[in-house]
Amino acid sequence: MKIHEYQAKAILARHGVPVPRGEVTFSASEAAGIARKLGTPVVVVKAQIHAGGRGKGGGVKLAKSPDEATALTKAMLGMTLVTHQTGPEGRVVGRVLIEEGLAIQRELYLSIVLDRAAGKPVIMASAAGGMDIEEVAAKTPEKIVRVYIDPGVGIVPFEARQLGFGIGLDGTQVNKFVKVVSALYDAYLATDASLLEINPLIVTSAGDLLALDAKMNFDDNALYRHADIRELRDLGEEDPLEIEASKFSLNYIHLDGNIGCMVNGAGLAMATMDIIKLAGGEPANFLDVGGGANAEQIRNAFKILMSDKKVKAVLINIFGGILRCDVLAQGVIAAVKELGVPVPIVIRMEGTNVDEGKRLLRESKMNFTTADSMDEAAKKVVQLAG
Repeated sequence: MKIHEYQAKAILARHGVPVPRGEVTFSASEAAGIARKLGTPVVVVKAQIHAGGRGKGGGVKLAKSPDEATALTKAMLGMTLVTHQTGPEGRVVGRVLIEEGLAIQRELYLSIVLDRAAGKPVIMASAAGGMDIEEVAAKTPEKIVRVYIDPGVGIVPFEARQLGFGIGLDGTQVNKFVKVVSALYDAYLATDASLLEINPLIVTSAGDLLALDAKMNFDDNALYRHADIRELRDLGEEDPLEIEASKFSLNYIHLDGNIGCMVNGAGLAMATMDIIKLAGGEPANFLDVGGGANAEQIRNAFKILMSDKKVKAVLINIFGGILRCDVLAQGVIAAVKELGVPVPIVIRMEGTNVDEGKRLLRESKMNFTTADSMDEAAKKVVQLAG
């Protein structure tokens, strides 16, 4: 789950990470009052959407008076903000953060993410803050300093100092940096975050360090422990089909292709998307129905797939372990009959009761195309999708 910048900053502030003063507003009529309350010669008006690159897209502006803050807020609210992360369709801005303007001396990058290969959280810092970190990693990877944290020990001061000196901070600034990193790690652990990113972490002309921007993602499987974080969810920022899928415990991600995928198991789903692309097609989604899927879940999965008007064919790729192939076949037949699925369906399945499953598909007299291998299934579905 993702949250907005202002929400992330509120969480960080509770854990001791210094952030600029500011308030969020949903109405332009409140902007002037917020600007006056902040009392700085310049305030920053920042569109709040779940995407980076807002500044380049016109979603971050400076206001030199309360009236200008009002005008900028009015212009931003309701606008469709397009960035490199939103895609060409963009996101509609429904709220705006107004913050105090600060005298910035340096912009740094700081983040914490789980490195699954190492099995540890990794803290990354860079002197090249304010830029797209992907660009820094691609062109100047030596500018990114990393420290891997032992989960049983946590962050210790010498590791934070190593990061601070590695990005060119002086002694006084490094002492402040150590406190920021420790507080950031506390927030990361306490909230079951999967990503915590500050870009930029600024050094002001007075030598203070503040999180000028903040991004937090959370592990969905841990949200039952965090009712307060669940309440921060903004459904307006999420794909409607993904929201609908979550109601049925389906792992669904909407993509731009025209071949619908229904698979059990995340690894098999990734492999299925890869082999579709290898065959010259484009997957329309990632959809993992899970190992224990039943007929009801399969029906709901078909409803979601068919809600995407771009889908021209469906590939069902199932390894029958917990989910038996005959149960899958019964669920598919029932769903296609009930929903009147209008597109061709290719089915490749292996595992428990596979022969019985294939027999049920044959005897249904419905227009299913079967395949014995993933390669064969991918080629057939790409052909059928045109």
